[in-house]
Amino acid sequence: MEEAVASCLALLGTATDRDWAGVKAGRLEWSCRYTAEHIAGDLIAYAGQLAGRAQDAYVPFDITFDDGTDNSGVLDVIRTTGALLAAAIRTTPREVRAFHPYPFRSANREGFAAMGTAEVLLHTHDIAEGLGLTYRPAPEISEFVLGRIFPHIRPAADHWRALLWATGRGELPGRAPVTDWRWHNNLVHTTDRLTLQGITPAAAGDLVAGGDGGFEWIEGGPYEGTREAATFLLKAYASGVHRPEFGVFTLVRREDGRAVGGLGFHGAPDEEGRAEIGYDLAEGARGQGYATEALRALSEWALARDDIRTVFATIERDNLASQAVVARAGFKKVSEDEVEGEFAYELGR
Repeated sequence: MEEAVASCLALLGTATDRDWAGVKAGRLEWSCRYTAEHIAGDLIAYAGQLAGRAQDAYVPFDITFDDGTDNSGVLDVIRTTGALLAAAIRTTPREVRAFHPYPFRSANREGFAAMGTAEVLLHTHDIAEGLGLTYRPAPEISEFVLGRIFPHIRPAADHWRALLWATGRGELPGRAPVTDWRWHNNLVHTTDRLTLQGITPAAAGDLVAGGDGGFEWIEGGPYEGTREAATFLLKAYASGVHRPEFGVFTLVRREDGRAVGGLGFHGAPDEEGRAEIGYDLAEGARGQGYATEALRALSEWALARDDIRTVFATIERDNLASQAVVARAGFKKVSEDEVEGEFAYELGR
């Protein structure tokens, strides 16, 4: 995020002698001056959400500039509010979530970093367009945003153009224009002992590369099934069919914030409303009911939706432990494949 702010200041600092108030910012109805003030307002608002741990709404405050604040002064405020958000992000524990309305009413520090970065990048672009300046931030900054809060957007070779297209600000070959958009923070489900935290494409990429996906794991984690599921998530993301709510979730213990396993869907439900689910646990977390608790919670959430009628799991015949997990979660055995040596279990409504 600090790189995004620096790029904004570097470009707009070359045009502080221009009339920002009398020129529209690109395709917006706002003036360049108001758009710059909006950047600062968003940055301080996000910092306030994280610092105040807001849970139900935005903290009710805003920025008011002193009379006579010129364009250079506005940039000073952007610099300062950017530093405040960066400090809030650095000092906020990984497990903390604060209110943001889109789309699941909360975001963690990474989500706020991505949203703050997006606000700076996109509105600097708008101002630059209005003033006739050329703005092209480093590609890795746009990639950071796309991989965290645009999981539903198929990536492109040019990350900056993809971000502009995804927010209705440009064209991308082979894709229809975007007229309505929202970013997506990750979905989190809560149980008595766990949080089920949606894995973003960026986190999935790190897991596939052998990293921890941004989570603090117990010894032995992440287990191989979680890394394999992250591979499938990345394939869906690359093909533009990833639906985050039907992705993969990391199981994190609420008592200490440590990840113990993974759970998720094998994709969106089919035309008959059937969705397949799978899970694994690090060895040190087995035998404590975590998988059953998480499976029951995610299945209940799924079956409460209009587009899902059945959740099913396919389990190898000799995997008695996994069969016990689904049975405790309420699943019933419905079929047996003699050739593959697998059982199918279902939970429906």
